[in-house]
Amino acid sequence: MQWRFAERVAAVSGMPLERALLDYTNFYIRFGLGREFDPKDAVWQMYIDGLRNALEPAEWTWRFYLTCEPVPPPSLLATFGCFSFSDAGDDSIRLHFANAESIDCSPLSHERVGARRAELRALFDHVRQTRPAMQRVLGTSWLYNLPAYRRLFPAAYVETARELASRFQNMPLWGQFLDRHGNVRADMQTWFLERIARQAGMADLKQCFPFRALAVDAPMAVFDGFYHAR
Repeated sequence: MQWRFAERVAAVSGMPLERALLDYTNFYIRFGLGREFDPKDAVWQMYIDGLRNALEPAEWTWRFYLTCEPVPPPSLLATFGCFSFSDAGDDSIRLHFANAESIDCSPLSHERVGARRAELRALFDHVRQTRPAMQRVLGTSWLYNLPAYRRLFPAAYVETARELASRFQNMPLWGQFLDRHGNVRADMQTWFLERIARQAGMADLKQCFPFRALAVDAPMAVFDGFYHAR
């Protein structure tokens, strides 16, 4: 799916496909190359060189990915069920979410709201006890578009949400095409590919994503007492 998007970007914009793959997919990160997005990186160049000779470029991309080292997760400091946090610098923490449910149930379903809030309560209690200097809470995800996710947080936190431009290289945007088991959602993939095929401009292509990546940033104080009062 990302390959097809990069192909369409190249066709619409006139930029080389190699550049579109670097700037409009998260292949560079998925290949374990970090976030420098250096087109001269030796491993990236190996991928591009192989691509030029590949009969099936998308298949080559998949096979190349399988040869790469697993992408290291963010430097998480602690995990509580579906939630974890990392040090974002400047006396801030960054929240992360991943499905850790052991039952076949959506982690954001109404039935699991209590469990998610309990995890967040434990997380923030831990932060206050172990990192009292932390002053702000950050987050970046397409999930902040969803009422089912937003209801887990104080209104003063989610109301700071703002759209981030140019997030094509990151999972906060592409993650919306995966189901809770990490598999591509076939219905969304079909819808997305059909839609990008009809677009003739870059601005139109960027509007083909159902949700935008949103960033949130609020003082730690807005969480004080929020989970203990529920």
